[in-house]
Amino acid sequence: MNISDIVSVSGLGGLYRVAGNRSNGMIIEDLDSGKKRFVSARKHQFSPLESIGIYVQNGETLPIAKVFARMREQAEDNPPPTGKVDNKAYREYFLDVLPDHDEDRVKINDIKKLSKWYGYLNERGYLEEETEATEAVPESAPDAAAESTEDNAE
Repeated sequence: MNISDIVSVSGLGGLYRVAGNRSNGMIIEDLDSGKKRFVSARKHQFSPLESIGIYVQNGETLPIAKVFARMREQAEDNPPPTGKVDNKAYREYFLDVLPDHDEDRVKINDIKKLSKWYGYLNERGYLEEETEATEAVPESAPDAAAESTEDNAE
C-alpha cells in the first residue's frame, strides 16, 4: 500500500500526490491527469493520508492504511456502499469492517469520505499490497530478458 505521498487538500475535491514543497504552499499533482499546480498554504490545509486515523473505542486511533487494508480484505464479500445509499447502510458496512470504531466520534460523512477515497485509490492501484507489486516485477522481467536475447539472435 503506497499512500505516503497522497494528500487531501481542503477546498479541493479528491486526492492528490505531493509533487513538491514550498515555504508558502505545496505543489500537488492530479492522480488522473498528472497535471501539477501550486496550492497556497494561506488558503488551504493539507492532510497527508498517512496522518489520518479512525477513532476506536479504547480512545486510540487506527491508521487509515490499516482501515484500507481491512476494507480490501473484505472487498469481495462486503464491498463498500456506492451511489445513493442511506446512512444506515454506511454505518452497517463500517461496523463489519471495523466493529470497534467509536460510533460517537466517527460520523457518517467520515465513513462516506473513507469509502470514496478507498474506491478512488483502489481503482488507481495505490492500495495493492507491497508483496503483490514486488512479485509482479520478476514476472515481467523474464519477458524483457527473452526479448533482448531474441534481438541479439537476429
